[in-house]
Amino acid sequence: MTMMHAPMEQSPRQGAARTSDILETLFAGDPDSRVNLADVRKALEDRAFGFLILVLVLPNCLPIPGPPGLSAVLGVPVCFLALQMVWGQRRPWLPRWLLERSVRRGDCTRLVAKSAPLLRRLEKLFRPRLPALNSATADRVNGALLLVFAIILSLPIPLGNLPPAYAVLLMALGIIEQDGLAILIGIVTGIVSVLWAVFLAIAGVEIIDRLWHFLF
Repeated sequence: MTMMHAPMEQSPRQGAARTSDILETLFAGDPDSRVNLADVRKALEDRAFGFLILVLVLPNCLPIPGPPGLSAVLGVPVCFLALQMVWGQRRPWLPRWLLERSVRRGDCTRLVAKSAPLLRRLEKLFRPRLPALNSATADRVNGALLLVFAIILSLPIPLGNLPPAYAVLLMALGIIEQDGLAILIGIVTGIVSVLWAVFLAIAGVEIIDRLWHFLF
């Protein structure tokens, strides 16, 4: 792997296709065919960081129960991508074994269909603004914050996964759409989610301690 140390470059995207449209186009086709992360990275081009994070966090943002451990399975790759943003990678590097992992296109289509209404409502609020939060220096800071929020997302904390998932979602969409305000709201949401997770962890330890003393 050749690590690139130059700051990530971003170009104006006024008039570009919306996030939901690109996702629908990306996963359109034979529902029984397979799509892997290599296909996703190639299709996304300069949007790859934001889009890959978005795709990975979307299942955790849906108001439906997912498989046990889903937040950890999808949160770890987000941590990996966030570390690369901190490092200053221009485009995401992923190991070959991960790039070759594939899923049914039909499963992706159903996921996009469920999440597209939410994305379209959010997209109406996004536009390029607060460019300081999308600068090369800010990209590294954003990556560090995404790393913290993704770690919280990955932890097995009951009721503690949804807030950081929405924080990561907002930051990813803000990065894609060059919307510094969305990134800022995502950061605030993420900080609140960290405090909430700490509160839940402390409360859980307290409950376990009291239960232990009650039983023994």
